[in-house]
Amino acid sequence: MDVQGLKDGVRAIAAKRPWLLELLEKPETGSLRLDVNQAIEEIDDLMDEFYETFPEERNGDNGSGSVQGISIS
Repeated sequence: MDVQGLKDGVRAIAAKRPWLLELLEKPETGSLRLDVNQAIEEIDDLMDEFYETFPEERNGDNGSGSVQGISIS
């Protein structure tokens, strides 16, 4: 896998984080809350490692501290 492919893959995964946050807020999530929480934590860890490896991606072009608008706050 080339560097650009890796970056694109990480961005695609990070783009799922807001959806997982929405899912976490739904009461019908039930016992899946643990899995959803774990997925969010894994994405956060992935993004931390991504920013360590590619520090230039942290600020991108917009200076927002996100990868093309994907924040991990």
